[in-house]
Amino acid sequence: MLLTGAGSDGIMLIVYIVFFAAIMYFLVFRPQKKEQKRVSAMLASLEVGDVVVTTSGFYGVVIDITDEDVIVEFGSNRNCRIPMKKTAIQEVEKQN
Repeated sequence: MLLTGAGSDGIMLIVYIVFFAAIMYFLVFRPQKKEQKRVSAMLASLEVGDVVVTTSGFYGVVIDITDEDVIVEFGSNRNCRIPMKKTAIQEVEKQN
């Protein structure tokens, strides 16, 4: 009788572990993966002339794109052109 009780405790432990692993997957890992896909798609569709918001909160217009970097023009001055990594872009507003 003691052996059957110990076996069911082990099974319940496994059930709890699987249950909490499923919760972690749906609450943490799955949303994170969706966000990564959204950001990758956003950066892949980036075009010259798009208005972008950087992670620092600056608005600018993309004037050149390379594989990993972009050159963004800030303000109406036209002299403020800053190269930055694509990963520093937080949002893209497409120009029509």
